[in-house]
Order: sequence, then structure tokens, then C-alpha cells
Amino acid sequence: MRIERFISNPVLTPEDIRPSTPLMQIECLLNPGVFRFRGKTWLLIRVAERPEQKVGAISFPILDHNNDIKVFHIPSDSPELDASDPRVINYKGCDYLTTMSHLRLVCSEDGIHFHEDQRYAGLVPSDQHESYGIEDCRVCQIDNRYYLTYTAVSPDGVAVRMRETEDWIHFEDYGIILPPHNKDCALFTEKINDRYMLLHRPSSPEIGGNYIWLAESTDLIHWGRHSCVAKTRPGMWDSARIGAGCSPIRTGKGWLEIYHGADENNRYCLGAMLLDLKNPSKVLARSIAPLMVPSEPYEMAGFFGNVIFTNGHIVDGDDITMYYGASDSVICAAKLSVEDILSSL
Repeated sequence: MRIERFISNPVLTPEDIRPSTPLMQIECLLNPGVFRFRGKTWLLIRVAERPEQKVGAISFPILDHNNDIKVFHIPSDSPELDASDPRVINYKGCDYLTTMSHLRLVCSEDGIHFHEDQRYAGLVPSDQHESYGIEDCRVCQIDNRYYLTYTAVSPDGVAVRMRETEDWIHFEDYGIILPPHNKDCALFTEKINDRYMLLHRPSSPEIGGNYIWLAESTDLIHWGRHSCVAKTRPGMWDSARIGAGCSPIRTGKGWLEIYHGADENNRYCLGAMLLDLKNPSKVLARSIAPLMVPSEPYEMAGFFGNVIFTNGHIVDGDDITMYYGASDSVICAAKLSVEDILSSL
């Protein structure tokens, strides 16, 4: 199958983006939402920041009850600290993220070279639902409106929040549309049977697992008629967890969804599934082997290595320009073919 990684990969690194404040430093760029606006390609990048780390302590930011960022310091030799995961630490029985993420906008005329436009500020954590940060935004255009579904993280859990905009300056806040524990929320680009549809990923630590579900709505706020669409597959590349990527692509054969899957060794790959056009809860076909696996140095080593993760692409006929996070550190891009993916299923 034809997959053409950009020769210029990574297209963006932490050094290409300025920190939000002089007190913070950017650790990672991750998993952008992608869209076209005013003739340009735009990425809504997850930017993960934290204070400079000093010997003998782990320092991380949290949004306090006044919506101000406060930095906490924990002795790195504390017996009550579990810092085995670089992304999440546990201290005195409570989980904390080692970084705080916000969403930053960059644009490009050629889809390769990106820069910030100071007229567009992006999104920052705004209340206690987002006190640990906001992450991994999908952008779906329906008519002339853009809908942003992203992960809101707080001590209360991981939830899905939605905002809407037309000009990327003024936003309408829909609030939490799917409560914890939920993420990987991707809207369909049009109504099906007169209802809005979305894919989402509720998580279960005991009975069940990290599966892809479908939900319906008449108003984009109240979601119901949930059904499980796809599950993890023991012994395969997507055996531990799966989650939707960007909005499904409408084709003559069905809705084509590129999704991520991880195994027990936390290797994240990309695969695809084909959903029925009129009943997207029905899976018509699915990848046996992954479409993309971490193979390049920038995909295999980083803040959290061996990861390819996408939640954004642009489709032009048969051509997909997919932007993805690699090793939880940098932003990359690749060209894929709709027909090639369909033929591989």
C-alpha cells in the first residue's frame, strides 16, 4: 500500500513553537486537529508544557480554582511517588499529569511549512474541568461551522468537551458532552438518518475494555443510542486499546475511519475500518495488518516512543494528507490513498 511520509518530517518540533509563558518550556507537540480555513491548511496542535526540571524534584503545573496556573514540586526520591510513566505520576494515591497541554493554531500555504498567525490564539484550559489540560482535538467542518471535540482532563477524570466556531476567534462552548472516562471523539461530517453521529471511546478498567462506540444526537449536545462498534483483538496489533482518529471519510463503499490501536507493549499503530453508510454501527471491513507502524527514528524514540497517533487529515479526492503525532514529541505528515486503504481491508 502506498504511504509517503513527508521528506521534511518532522514538520514541527517543540523548538518551532514559543512557550505560553517564560516560566514554561515545551516538552512535546502532539496529535493536531486539521482543517482548511481561508485558503490555508491549519493545525490545532496539542502543546504540552511544564516548568524546567531541577535535580531532586518533579515539577508540574495545575490550574487552580482561580484559573491560575500553579506549579507543584514533589521530591523525586519520595517513597509515596510513582514516576514510572513519563506522562502520569502518582503521588500519595493521586494521579497528576507531568505536563499541561493547551491547543495552538498554526497555518501553512503549502502544507509543509507552518507558522503562527497572532490573530488566532487557540485554546487554553478555562475551568476546573480542564485543570490538568486540554488534549487531542478533532476538527469537523459541517457547512460553514467548525466543531472542536477535545479531551478535558481534571482530577475528576477524562471527558469530552466541544466548542464551535466560524471565524476561529469567537467560540461557543457546549461544555462536557461525554462525561468521564471518555476520549477520542470524532464527529461525522454530515447527518445520517437526520441525526448527528460521533465515534467515541469510553474506557473500562475492569469489565469490558477500551473500545470504539457510536452515539447519536439531534442537537449536538445530548448524545444517546450508544452502541459498541469495534473492540480490541487479542494477539493482534490493536489488542490493548483502540480509538477513532479524525472524522470518517465518506466513500462509495462506506464510511472510512482511520483509527489507532495499541498492543500490550504500548506500540501505537494506525489501521482502518469501513462502516455502513446508512448504519455506521455496522462494520463492513477492518484492517488485519496495520496501515502504518512506527518505523522511522522520530516515530520510535521520543517522550513516549514507538507511537504513531493521528486525529487530523485533509481529503482531496483519492488523496489523504494525514498529520500525526510521533513518539509523543513531534508532528509529522504522510500521503495516503483512499482506494489503497479500501483495497487493503
